[in-house]
Amino acid sequence: MSETLLDNDRWAGAAPRLSVLIPFKGDDPGPLLAALGHEAGDAEIVLLDDGSDDPALAARVDAQVRDHPMPARFVRLARNEGRAKGRNRLVGHARAATLLFLDSDMLPDSPDFLGAWLRLVETDDPPVAFGGFSLAQVEPRRDQALHRAMASHADCLPAAQRRAAPEKHLFTSNLLVRLDVFQAEAFDEGFTGWGWEDVEWGMRVARRWPILHLDNPATHLGLDTAPAIAAKFEQSAVNFARVVAAHREVVSAYPSYRVARVLKRAPLRGLWRPLLKSYALMEDAPVRSRAFAMRLYRAALYAEAV
Repeated sequence: MSETLLDNDRWAGAAPRLSVLIPFKGDDPGPLLAALGHEAGDAEIVLLDDGSDDPALAARVDAQVRDHPMPARFVRLARNEGRAKGRNRLVGHARAATLLFLDSDMLPDSPDFLGAWLRLVETDDPPVAFGGFSLAQVEPRRDQALHRAMASHADCLPAAQRRAAPEKHLFTSNLLVRLDVFQAEAFDEGFTGWGWEDVEWGMRVARRWPILHLDNPATHLGLDTAPAIAAKFEQSAVNFARVVAAHREVVSAYPSYRVARVLKRAPLRGLWRPLLKSYALMEDAPVRSRAFAMRLYRAALYAEAV
């Protein structure tokens, strides 16, 4: 696929120690770009517009890249390539020996966010490290209450808890990877839609290198509505099946797999599964019970894969 490139004046000749890689599709990476611009450090930024087809958004990003104080490149694709392939393409533009994947809807929780990553690279040079994410800078909204509850329970975990299953609690939202590691184990481009490509990558990497978990979090600004969560879970069922086929020995220890195995034996899934979804979408119902229903709905979808 052809790509359009824009480099700012600081790009040429720079030899950074860290390449910050930011893919987006429809989301505005402007707040993240602005936050990173407040830090000084030996890093570059590469952005990938993965087929947003939004000229106004592209123009805003273009202007920010031109004026950004860090070396920056803007890669724009006419058509969407997908999460795995897009991130692999980003690595092809990186010039540093260490990569930092950041989702475009993230915002660093510390003014020394990049500085902490750069110091870690200098002192430890880890093969893989995940800094975690939080909801610290997100204002509560009623239509996002379900996602907030689910993320707080399962995703926004301190490093001490994530270390218990290092490959499972690993997301591309705030992920440091040494270039030689990524060149040996890239993202599997057979994944489509949403979900599991980062965890599957972590399963492969964990066989060969240690995964470091630390607390250098960024806020996930892009909380979803309940219908959007359900749609993503529905997309992810095919990807979950791909993970099970390749890594059953690992994923069989996950609660989502174990519950899916139980629900696979339950009769009439086609009748009661939509009821779980309907309840999870009810904004007037208690959030904790809605979250439980949504997790069961996901497991019922995954039952087809186990």
